[in-house]
Amino acid sequence: MTGLIATKAGMSRIFQENGESVAVTYLEVEPNTVVRTKTEEKDGYNALVLGVGPKKWKTRKGNEHTKYSIQKEWRVDTLEDVKAGSTITAAQIPVESTVTITGTSKGKGFQGVIKRHKFSRGPETHGSHHHRKPGSIGMKEYPGRVLKGKKMPGRMGGDTITLKNRPVIISDEKKGVIAVKGPIPGPNGSRVFITVETLSDTSSSAS
Repeated sequence: MTGLIATKAGMSRIFQENGESVAVTYLEVEPNTVVRTKTEEKDGYNALVLGVGPKKWKTRKGNEHTKYSIQKEWRVDTLEDVKAGSTITAAQIPVESTVTITGTSKGKGFQGVIKRHKFSRGPETHGSHHHRKPGSIGMKEYPGRVLKGKKMPGRMGGDTITLKNRPVIISDEKKGVIAVKGPIPGPNGSRVFITVETLSDTSSSAS
């Protein structure tokens, strides 16, 4: 399996040949640079370390180095025709391929139990003082404490979410854009990680 680092561009919809409307999320795939490789002989497994957003900087001694805004490692079965410094583009993900996408959901700040855990609210009238409160959270004498994992108010969002088996509807190599069926976690402009699970039959036959 190979992977790519992409940027969420936004959602839209497309119409297929049979007239069906499909919601898609567009992902901008800028060229991913192979920062380094890991081999089974040296590291115990084969892997690629990809990076995007290169930036040059010099040390006090005048040596020039390249830093990347984000890096990610993917395990691969083989390292044939892959060298450090080469680039990987959206052409690696043809149409009808299936991918796994990992992203960070939107942060929603500190929220109560109704928004965070879908609790039901209390009555609004007849002298009730229980509207949006969580209610009782503990026990009496035993065990005399709040158990771990209790659904309570707290920070909501900002979680790592992985979506599997998402089909690729559009793959534009020239523009560096792919469209994946369905929504993807995170705001527009956020980074997501794409892992190729299966390639389409057309790509395998062409290769």
